[in-house]
Amino acid sequence: MSQQRPQLRRCAASDLDEAIAYLRSSAGDTAALALIDAVERGINQTPRSLNAGSLRFAFELGIPELRAVRVKRFPYVIFYVRTEDRIDIWRVLHTRRDIPATLADGD
Repeated sequence: MSQQRPQLRRCAASDLDEAIAYLRSSAGDTAALALIDAVERGINQTPRSLNAGSLRFAFELGIPELRAVRVKRFPYVIFYVRTEDRIDIWRVLHTRRDIPATLADGD
C-alpha cells in the first residue's frame, strides 16, 4: 500500500469550521487553536496505525471500514475510511450529536 494522505471531505471541513467558530465565540481563540491542533494530531496519526479506530459505526450503519477515533481533550470524533491512496476523512462530529443519523444523511 502506498503512502496514504489524509483528505477532508467537504462535510468534514464544514464540521471543523463550525466547531472552531463555536469554540472561538464560547471559549476564545486559545481553545479553538487547541481543537485545531488536536484534530490535526488525530488525523495525522491515522496513517501510522493501520487498524486504528473503532468499527462500531461501520457495523451499525453498514458502511464497511468506517472507523472512528476520538479527538483527545475534546468531545469530537473523527470518522474516516482508508482507500488505496488516501485516508478519506468523512466527518468530525461532536459526541452529543446523533451520530448514526448524521452519518446516514451525509456523504
